Amino acid sequence: MTANYQLIIITGVSGTGKTTLGNSLSEKLSLPFYDADLFHPKENVAKMSNGIPLTDKDRQPWLEALASKLEESKKSGGCILACSSLKESYRKILAGGNDIKWIHLKGDRDLIWDRMKARKNHYMKAEMLDSQFATWEEPNYGKKLSIDQTPKEILEEALNYLKK
Repeated sequence: MTANYQLIIITGVSGTGKTTLGNSLSEKLSLPFYDADLFHPKENVAKMSNGIPLTDKDRQPWLEALASKLEESKKSGGCILACSSLKESYRKILAGGNDIKWIHLKGDRDLIWDRMKARKNHYMKAEMLDSQFATWEEPNYGKKLSIDQTPKEILEEALNYLKK
C-alpha cells in the first residue's frame, strides 16, 4: 500500500537554495512548505546571530519539533521541509520511520559563500559556512542536486526525481 501523503525534505548547508527550491516545489505540488529556520527557539537564533555554532544539545528540541510537524502534516497529505540536516543523526530524528523523499543540494563553497554574502537580514552569517561544511555528513541516499544550475533547472530535476 502506498502512503497517501508525501514528505519531502530538502537538505544542504546554508545558502544552497533550500528555501527557493522548497517554495517552488510547494507551488508545483500543492503541498505546504516549511522552512526549518523559522522553528528555531529564540536562544538558537541569538547564538547564530552572534556567530556561535549550535551544539547537538541546542538542536535536539528543534529537530523533535520538526519531526512532529512532519508527522502532523501526514494527515493533510504531507509537506515539504527545508532543513540543513547536516548530520545523519539529525536526518534520523526527522525521518522518524516515515517514508521521506530526500533532496540534497550540493555546491562549491565559494559559490555558496558569494550567495550568503549577498543575503540581507538573515541571521545565519556567511562566516559560519565553514563550520557547516565541516559538520556535513554526505548521505548515500536521496537525490543529490548540484546548485551550479538555474533554479528552474534544479526544480525540473527535483520534480523528475519525485515522480519516481
